[in-house]
Amino acid sequence: MSDQIAKGLEFEKKAEKKLSGWGLFGSKYEDAGDLFEKAANCYKLAKSWDQAGAVYVKLAQCHLKMDSKHESANAYADAGHAYKKTNTKECIACLEQALNMFMEIGRLSMSARYCKEIAEIYEQEQNLEQAIAYYDKAADLFQGEEVTTSANQCKQKIAQFSAQLEQYQKAIEIYEEIAKQSLNNNLLKYGVRGHLLNAGICQLCKGDVVAITNALERYQDLDPTFSATREYRLLADLAGAVDEEDVMKFTDAVKEFDSMTKLDEWKTTLLLRVKLLLKAKEEEEDDLT
Repeated sequence: MSDQIAKGLEFEKKAEKKLSGWGLFGSKYEDAGDLFEKAANCYKLAKSWDQAGAVYVKLAQCHLKMDSKHESANAYADAGHAYKKTNTKECIACLEQALNMFMEIGRLSMSARYCKEIAEIYEQEQNLEQAIAYYDKAADLFQGEEVTTSANQCKQKIAQFSAQLEQYQKAIEIYEEIAKQSLNNNLLKYGVRGHLLNAGICQLCKGDVVAITNALERYQDLDPTFSATREYRLLADLAGAVDEEDVMKFTDAVKEFDSMTKLDEWKTTLLLRVKLLLKAKEEEEDDLT
């Protein structure tokens, strides 16, 4: 591996020499660019990711000098992917450069792709606010390119994280919007009840019994088959338990549903929040009596 690093350093040195020397304006950047690319490949083979990332940035700058924004954007993306293994901050900065350049030259689907990648990095870092911001930007770009499936995947992430951050109304609106869109698509119809269940759970988190009841009526109007599903039955039972402030009834309804359809971590977390609110109300009333 160390011989690959030595080779990389040699290529990089030659590239820097080309840049500092005389030569036809375009050709010296082209020649240096070829050498930087060879250096980056050597560093990658040696798994020296920081060195590879730094050289890809130099390559991007050479392409920019030759007014080749597409190639420059690709080099910034390569830099980002090298840094991804060692340096999150540098990785995001390079991917941001790539997405902005692709946007400038009208390659919106590429911009969307790197926007989504940045969002995923923030998601891994548990920085939900930044993840939401980039998923939002990616969803807009995918929507503009009419890549609806990818746009909806991003929107679902926004809804998921918004609910985790207790921004329930925002999450509800997104889940309801996706449910409406999915009804008109034979491939996506089956997922409607899942989106409505997610929206309903967010309604429960808001703790407004009237709003929950109205939402269930609205969901039946939206999809007449919904009232025959186990998802609807769960929401109706939970709404009843919240209305009656009955923790036992709430727990039994969740257990029954979970025994047949395993609830994921996100749903479990939100339902636990509702249960804790119910418990607190119950204890408050016990203290008063």
